[in-house]
Amino acid sequence: MSIQDKPIIVQSDGSILLEVQSPEFERARDAILPFAELIKSPEYVHTYRITPLSVWNAAALGISHTDVLQALGRYCRYEVPSGVLFKIRDAFERWDAVRMMKHEGRELLVEVKSAELLDQILAKPGIRDMVRRQVSPRIFTIDEQVRGRFKHQLIKAGFPAHDLVGYDTGDRLDIAVRDVTSGGREFALRRYQKEACDHFWAGGSIRGGQGIVVLPCGAGKTIVGIEVMARARTQTLIMCTNVSAVRQWITELLDKTTLGREDIGEYSGNKKEVRPVTVTTYQMLTYRKSRQSEFEHMQLMKARNWGLLVYDEVHVVPAPVFRATTEIQAKRRLGLTATLIREDGLEEDAFSLVGPKCYDVPWKELEQKGFIAEAICYEIRLPLSPEKQREYVMQGDRAQFRIASENILKDAVLKRIIQQHPDEPVLIIGQYVSQLRRIADKLRAPLITGSTPNAKRDSLYAAFRGGEIPVLVVSKVANFAIDLPDASVAIQVSGTFGSRQEEAQRLGRILRPKCRVSTFYTLVSRRTSEEEFAHKRQIFLAEQGYKYTIEEWGLRDIDL
Repeated sequence: MSIQDKPIIVQSDGSILLEVQSPEFERARDAILPFAELIKSPEYVHTYRITPLSVWNAAALGISHTDVLQALGRYCRYEVPSGVLFKIRDAFERWDAVRMMKHEGRELLVEVKSAELLDQILAKPGIRDMVRRQVSPRIFTIDEQVRGRFKHQLIKAGFPAHDLVGYDTGDRLDIAVRDVTSGGREFALRRYQKEACDHFWAGGSIRGGQGIVVLPCGAGKTIVGIEVMARARTQTLIMCTNVSAVRQWITELLDKTTLGREDIGEYSGNKKEVRPVTVTTYQMLTYRKSRQSEFEHMQLMKARNWGLLVYDEVHVVPAPVFRATTEIQAKRRLGLTATLIREDGLEEDAFSLVGPKCYDVPWKELEQKGFIAEAICYEIRLPLSPEKQREYVMQGDRAQFRIASENILKDAVLKRIIQQHPDEPVLIIGQYVSQLRRIADKLRAPLITGSTPNAKRDSLYAAFRGGEIPVLVVSKVANFAIDLPDASVAIQVSGTFGSRQEEAQRLGRILRPKCRVSTFYTLVSRRTSEEEFAHKRQIFLAEQGYKYTIEEWGLRDIDL
């Protein structure tokens, strides 16, 4: 191919510009995706970035330094900056600089590539304290119980552990995905779902068995989890964000696998069933009576000889569950998420304790192929009332944000939007319960918040799915893992400051495949801090290729 046909330009900061309209676009994208992180995917030029973490993800999947250089050499229009080449080489050298292997008894062998690096690592007190005995100038042992803690401390020092220890098989579980002949309805994995499973499993090799699959909301991450379980054929603990998600997992397992209800346990506030497949919530695992008390249910992670742990919505795993995960590194671990963005910056924790990102696919690519719904995004900016504007300028930052978020003029705008979508199921999503109660009362619509009993939540979700409820008002409890396939309109009246992750999850509520285009509205008080935070929230979706049409409404446009 000629130089001008090459669609990639690598910049000195490690970013990669990829021309979408090039005939080599798809081949070039597939070549760089394993070692470069997608940052933006607007219409004409996609931006990726090479980082140490993205290189370590590639190395964990068996991609070599040579593979990366060949991919860049084949598709780069200009010479790759020398500084970028150095960073890539350094990241690969760091990846294989510390190896962990099985040893005798309860010991693990740690091999460091040089005595100098060993001194550097052991200078870190958190690492030095875990050394059990020195075997040679470059080799020492640690107890297998600190495997996760060691990996966690090591990545904080800038060196990911190349973990070659392997995994316990766990107690066997006869599980298979249903087909038509076994009495199930017709069901087949989509190509990208099978690819995700293949990347995670890695042929059953020592390299496979840990990792994070990143797929858009509505793309079938649960199906990926089920297929991994069928390949592992081992007892499995599944962790979710809420009880509704727990029950959705159970429903999917019963519908799409050969498991019976007696094989599946719900471990929640109402039930404490521990069975070959047990589904629980992060909230349950982290429950304790006081800050000084023990986590009463954390022992569930060791209650059986699990062979597989599934972390649904892995980007929200709470710190105590991460800490517990450090102690059970001998189990295979699958993380599922729509976005690995963590506003606390703990992506490295997910990498070292759950596993590397083993599969990712751009949202717009799946939309174009009809696997998720097409969505149009609007930001509607409206003023504060004159009285609230005076109150707003007198308050501090947090109070100002709440005043802007709870702007009562949003209620009238809501009614107008709902009237524009007369035959479509509408979700109204917000942050503040007092605001949502006011809206629900005015619209005479049911409301789901954190205090709504799980049984009532399930019945309201079912009624919404069945078309009995045209409008449903929900708090942030509906951000995650709620299956409402027919919802095609979502109206966001308030959010969590600048959370990109939340914006992506809320759009995800309306991305289940359907015949019509979905519409996502965000209502924002003009010339307030809410406008600034709305921009930050939208960054992730804009980078995925979604465009926000901005409409400005004045007092004359609002029916008060």
